[in-house]
Amino acid sequence: MAHAKLLPRQYMILGLVAVCAPLGDSCLSRGMTSLPAISLSHPATLIAAVFTPWIAFGIALLIAFFASYLTALSWADLTFVLPATAFGNVIVALLSRFWLHEPISLERWAGIVLITLGVSFVAQGPSLTERPANGNPAVGGKSAEIPALEDLTSRQAELAEWAEHDAAIEEEQPR
Repeated sequence: MAHAKLLPRQYMILGLVAVCAPLGDSCLSRGMTSLPAISLSHPATLIAAVFTPWIAFGIALLIAFFASYLTALSWADLTFVLPATAFGNVIVALLSRFWLHEPISLERWAGIVLITLGVSFVAQGPSLTERPANGNPAVGGKSAEIPALEDLTSRQAELAEWAEHDAAIEEEQPR
């Protein structure tokens, strides 16, 4: 199987996947440490927390993560994209240690090293597995295409005509 080369913008998307989530999570942590404990039984405090600068910035970064993650999944397999998110563990550890000043045990550092080694193995493989020519095997070999908007509109008009036809027949029948 030939390996497809990734384009520079695809590397950029994977970089955003790897960086936005850990940065967003770190911003959420930074923002929450400056607030008192929040309980789900007091939703007003939770809503107020969302509008604090660090938490709002963290949420924006997590939205950027999800946008880039969805983009990456549109052209690569989950088994290729998900390890890019795993590399975020390294970034979270570095941010936690040096920015948030959290202690990190030797066992956690060892786990982070193992995750990084695993990511390097996965990165060697193809970004997209070859699909059978007859379509998606998960859907019985048939292609699961999304219908075009024109097809949906014409189908909706057809259903409306049938509904009118049925209503007219019901009116004609004696009760």
